[in-house]
Amino acid sequence: MHMAYMDVRPPRANGSTVVLLHGKNFCAATWEETIRVLGEAGYRVIAPDQIGFCKSTKPARYQYSFQQLARNTHALLASLGIGRVIVMGHSTGGMLAMRYALMYPDQTQQLVLVNPIGLEDWKAKGVPSLSVDEWYERELATSADRIRRYEQETYYVGRWRAEYEPWVQMLAGMNRDPGKQQVAWNSALIYDMIFTQPVVYEMGRIKAPTLLLIGDKDTTAIAKDVAPAEVKAKIGLYPELGKFGAKAIPNATLVEFPELGHAPQMQDPVAFHEALLKGLAEAAR
Repeated sequence: MHMAYMDVRPPRANGSTVVLLHGKNFCAATWEETIRVLGEAGYRVIAPDQIGFCKSTKPARYQYSFQQLARNTHALLASLGIGRVIVMGHSTGGMLAMRYALMYPDQTQQLVLVNPIGLEDWKAKGVPSLSVDEWYERELATSADRIRRYEQETYYVGRWRAEYEPWVQMLAGMNRDPGKQQVAWNSALIYDMIFTQPVVYEMGRIKAPTLLLIGDKDTTAIAKDVAPAEVKAKIGLYPELGKFGAKAIPNATLVEFPELGHAPQMQDPVAFHEALLKGLAEAAR
């Protein structure tokens, strides 16, 4: 299998490396602005496409787990001769980042979580499970219009700007290609992994200093659309989830963006990156 990645070295290195872990509907490339800002601040950046995503292999058979994706990421870093890193994950990448920090505490210098999913266990709260075959049928119906509507509502709080469109086309393109069935199948397996492998119960064991960057207008919850109304009303509440995460993780700092949604790094990159760099600097003292 092939794991694609970017290795971006800064013009003036500060000695630290940040590993950027993308979300379910994202790729390494969607970290574009964050990579630039971190590089200008002196950080080396490693941004992989996880197996099953974007430019990496989408296997016909694979036992997806957050442990395996963390091992893949650790093996990539080892191949590059990189030891301790700042691990930064967004959305599903936040679940992976937490798993990485739990598995490799000595190699995790700091943990940064950007609107991570996994701060709650949806199945325990009453969200019905979907089979892999049901996820597959849903993913086969993916289109640019559906992606755009979902992202506008969830990521950008009902707003839309032209600079968001390339990321819509990035996802839609993979679902228009001749290999779209393979893309949909891997996507189904990944959704099943996300739904069935919560990390929320283990957050108290995270040792790394943790920065939580939370857009409070986010309402993301996996399979929320199939949940009963009374369940929908109590999941995906990020103002509550951010505060819960900050209490559950032993050495955590919470920064909230009251008017931003699921992707604050894209919706308001200036405010987001200012908070990120400040948080990284404070943890390094």
